[in-house]
Amino acid sequence: MNTISAQEIKRRGIAAVDDLIAKGDIHVIRNNQPQYVVLSEVRYQALLEAEDEAYTARILVSLEDLRDGRVQRGTAAELLKELDMEG
Repeated sequence: MNTISAQEIKRRGIAAVDDLIAKGDIHVIRNNQPQYVVLSEVRYQALLEAEDEAYTARILVSLEDLRDGRVQRGTAAELLKELDMEG
């Protein structure tokens, strides 16, 4: 991943980011630590779409587990008791 210092962005403005973003995502370094990540709009939208797809897949698996009887129902007290026994 590309890196740029916050000072460089202050000095050059957004043009400093423009030069690097074509090469990929950019870590912005502040106080010698990565503090921010700059993404292109296309990359950002792709990440949002992937997150949504992963969420949908988890829901579908959960519904399948429920339909196939792989879900146990009980009370919070029963769960706490079971967890205590395993500890």
